[in-house]
Amino acid sequence: MSELIHAVLNSEEKSDLRSFISELRSQEKGYLLRNDILNVYSEFCSKYQKEQPFSLLGKLIYYTQEIIQDNTNLCFIFRPKIASQEVYRLTEDLSVESISVDELLDLRDRLVNRFHPQEGDLLELDFGPFYDYTPTIRDPKNIGKGVQYLNRYLSSKLFQDPKQWLEGLFNFLRLHQYNGIQLLINNNIQTQQQLSEQVKKAIGFVSDRPNDEPYEEFRFQLQMMGFEPGWGNTASRVRETLEILDELIDSPDPQTLEAFISRIPMIFKIVLVSAHGWFGQEGVLGRPDTGGQVVYVLDQAKTLEQQLQEDAILAGLEKLNVEPKVIILTRLIPNSDGTLCNQRLEKVYGTENAWILRVPLREFNPNMTQNWISRFEFWPYLETFAIDSEKELLAEFQGKPDLIVGNYTDGNLVAFLLARRLKVTQCNIAHALEKSKYLFSNLYWNDLEEKYHFSLQFTADLIAMNAANFIISSTYQEIVGTPDSVGQYESYKCFTMPDLYHVVNGIELFSPKFNVVPPGVNENAYFPYTRHEDRVESDRLRLEEMLFTLDDSSQIFGTLDDPNKRPLFSMARLDRIKNMTGLAECFGKSPELQEHFNLILIAGKLRVEESGDNEERDEIIKLYNIIEQYNLHGKIRWLGVRLSKGQSGEVYRVIADHQGVFVQPALFEAFGLTILEAMISGLPTFATQFGGPLEIIQNKVNGFYINPTNLEETAEKILEFVLKCEQNPNYWNEISQQGINRVYSTYTWKIHTTKLLSLARIYGFWNFNSKENREDLLRYIETLFYLIYKPRAQQILEQHKYR
Repeated sequence: MSELIHAVLNSEEKSDLRSFISELRSQEKGYLLRNDILNVYSEFCSKYQKEQPFSLLGKLIYYTQEIIQDNTNLCFIFRPKIASQEVYRLTEDLSVESISVDELLDLRDRLVNRFHPQEGDLLELDFGPFYDYTPTIRDPKNIGKGVQYLNRYLSSKLFQDPKQWLEGLFNFLRLHQYNGIQLLINNNIQTQQQLSEQVKKAIGFVSDRPNDEPYEEFRFQLQMMGFEPGWGNTASRVRETLEILDELIDSPDPQTLEAFISRIPMIFKIVLVSAHGWFGQEGVLGRPDTGGQVVYVLDQAKTLEQQLQEDAILAGLEKLNVEPKVIILTRLIPNSDGTLCNQRLEKVYGTENAWILRVPLREFNPNMTQNWISRFEFWPYLETFAIDSEKELLAEFQGKPDLIVGNYTDGNLVAFLLARRLKVTQCNIAHALEKSKYLFSNLYWNDLEEKYHFSLQFTADLIAMNAANFIISSTYQEIVGTPDSVGQYESYKCFTMPDLYHVVNGIELFSPKFNVVPPGVNENAYFPYTRHEDRVESDRLRLEEMLFTLDDSSQIFGTLDDPNKRPLFSMARLDRIKNMTGLAECFGKSPELQEHFNLILIAGKLRVEESGDNEERDEIIKLYNIIEQYNLHGKIRWLGVRLSKGQSGEVYRVIADHQGVFVQPALFEAFGLTILEAMISGLPTFATQFGGPLEIIQNKVNGFYINPTNLEETAEKILEFVLKCEQNPNYWNEISQQGINRVYSTYTWKIHTTKLLSLARIYGFWNFNSKENREDLLRYIETLFYLIYKPRAQQILEQHKYR
């Protein structure tokens, strides 16, 4: 960027830069983000009739992510490419100097009057050195493809140093057991050289047998050669697996390595941690802190169990009475408000051995621990919850799990604590990193602490993401954003928590631990509205009445003047980020939208006194105010109902029957399961351009992007669509079908679980063979936990004692 800055300064555009700086100084804000900068520059170009994109200055502004005003100087934070940052100070006389990370963080502290050099230095957190001895991806395009890179790296090591790595492979194969029964190889094979010889001998043996001959019929002969169960369930499957191993030994390559490791029967017991909220199968969706994550984890548990069963059968383990087990670990809520959240053990519907295990919190204060606790207040209970959960899990599994998957910040922290104690593989799934959702939340954490406790949340994020063996994200942009926006994980690379600590290197974005594995959608509950044979007519009629005409003031607000208008539909929790009130205001400000649509919202509760969540109460009041301000009576239906997955699936389909559209207006959405649900149901979908929907939807092909902060533009896009539908009645059907096709081709749980289990096996092999000493990293992380996180959590616990 230095060259581009000097190019501007050495050109005729130097005076333009000076004028632009003058415009910046006239802004009230001392800290401008990318959107602010682009808006100021656009106004500047209009004012002075400059050509925006083609100038050197325009190019410089394009790469500018932030500008901080520092007395007479300006600090420019550039993002010349994805996952990179350069910082320069531009003085009043337009001289330029580079700024270090330390100087930048000090400047940010000064901006909020939290810079106290006279008191000494602030704690600096730097995870960079711990990644120095691990392989690192070079090309930003390959971020999120960690396992592919790791396979290439490992296979090259096998090729370069075959003796050491084949010895490692041999020892890895000897590890595996199921309930004390040896799998794969036995003591008849003593060395890696002998393994190579016996593999060839076994291939010759099984090649002479019928392809479909069951493994049990030649099991004894293979055992004599040194091979135990786990190679396959038929002669052809055993031969395939042995041939892949033979090829791996003789001429290793990434595809062969992945193909072989993915077949190893090494995962039978999985824990999915989803700690906060109301976790259940009925009557919980729409409650505070209870939405897409519950749907995600339940669907993941079902398909993981099914995949583990299929893998065990293919591996030839059927006669060993292998019973794969998946446990969803969550908290037990004694005052369960009519749900089953007070039940210790609950079987997951449609499974043989997947369970919800609810562990109670220790009773520090029954007024708190007997009831639902907001995810922002949950931090003091996580360590003891993890300790108590360890005992419960060991009892339920009758041994250790093979994989622990965390969900959201609190679940990921619990996963770290459990994985550390049990010494098993840890996987993280963030779902949403709050730091990206709440602008400047780290900079002003002191002011927000009483309500959100971000000091604990961001510390927990740093702990969990660095401790994880591998991380799953739903999208690429979740990790490193887009050319125009910073990724969620990228925002943890370098930031300040004024008066608490500076993060100079919070996460290695080029680490192969990151993998993009999008979730699927439950195809039993969510399917196209045109599949009439799979729909229950009585449910359709009942839900259609509920959506459009039912008079029930206990759970429905509003009566429609004309129920036959197209429905403009949205369904989400009532919180600030989900922005349902923003959609209502967009509708209220547009008479044209009101002319063509009725607004149908399924969101939260209808009454302030019924809600225990601060944000939800604020949003309830705001929504009523919007309805009054824009006189939306007769044009809006607001349903405070809780639906099962089957019911919500049919709701989407009923809206599609009426040729409606679905709008997802979140200010930020990490992924967007409701988008998949709407699209697979056949609803044309308009979704926020901030976050994961950018990768789900292909704009104007199978859905549409909206900027939820620009209400007029959002209304215009929806109007443009409906006018096209009126001109061409088939246009609605075209977008509807394209949305359905998009989900079926890319977002299924079968694809997700196959990839997840493959990752778990590959990373298990990597951790065993890499000789990577993670103990120094884990000790550093534990120091952060015990010296920063735990004391602050105990402060909240003290407050909770008196509630």
